[in-house]
Amino acid sequence: MKKNYWNASLRLTLGLLSIWFLVSFGAGILFRDFLDKYNIGGAPLGFWFAQQGSIYIFVILIFYYCFAIRRIEEKYKDEV
Repeated sequence: MKKNYWNASLRLTLGLLSIWFLVSFGAGILFRDFLDKYNIGGAPLGFWFAQQGSIYIFVILIFYYCFAIRRIEEKYKDEV
């Protein structure tokens, strides 16, 4: 049934977007004051997440999405 495939695909997409939101908005803006107590390469950690970290996490999430969606497609290949 296509509904199972789309539910799994949607769940994966929303989960990864939530992680990206938490890293970019949460770490870069909401938790910035707490994270600025620590440094990475001489820059405060909150600033680093806002400028660099969210981009790195986004690229990692793209690779994970490719891996995970391939598994979902294999699981539901007879239904799609």
